[in-house]
Amino acid sequence: MPSAAERTRTLVQSTCSSVLLIPGVDAAPWDQLMPLTRSVGPDGDLFLELPADSPAVRTATHAEDDELTAVLEITDVAPVSVPHRIRGRAWVSGWLTTVPGLSGPGRMTLRLETGEAYVDDLWGAEEVEPEEFRDAAPDPLIEYEAELLQHLHAAHGEQLATLCGLLGHRTVDHCAARPPSVVPLALDRYGLRLRLRLREDRGQCYDARFEFPAPVRDVNELRDAMYTLFEAAAR
Repeated sequence: MPSAAERTRTLVQSTCSSVLLIPGVDAAPWDQLMPLTRSVGPDGDLFLELPADSPAVRTATHAEDDELTAVLEITDVAPVSVPHRIRGRAWVSGWLTTVPGLSGPGRMTLRLETGEAYVDDLWGAEEVEPEEFRDAAPDPLIEYEAELLQHLHAAHGEQLATLCGLLGHRTVDHCAARPPSVVPLALDRYGLRLRLRLREDRGQCYDARFEFPAPVRDVNELRDAMYTLFEAAAR
């Protein structure tokens, strides 16, 4: 499974929504505290680009001589319609300063020096040390995950349902229900996670994880891994 540090880096470098939480600035509208872009520097610090007139920028500018603490909160929402759609959250906290000259007109870059991080997602809740966050790499499928899940949901629903056959006889009976009883929920280099709705009248569901024979490094290897899964389910 991906480590907590890898999962946190993946969320930080994804397109998930995020908000910058600063003590005393919580009254500002959230859309004024949402970074326009996010990136991670070689030392594990976050570089957040915001509108130059954002309350976060003003506060960081006026606090240059003091330590300004802040937390970047990231919310991961499944790109397909599924019960309990929030897949996880991550928090990176540290000290905020301005970095003039990195952004174009009307924007300002803020540097969040990483002090600690925490992730609470489909794998569980874990703390992440700054050094672990710095050294981790995001999942190689992060750029394509949303599109791939949407494609699987729209074009390969019947094939996804056949994967229930790998889970045992009792699950096969549940998966015989009409779509969308099986929905692709998450995808990473290690495998595919599905959400199975067992009783639509009660909204009950659970997740099933299907691991690839080996971690994939790109979309081409993912295609082969998915073919292996479908082939195994068809036997």
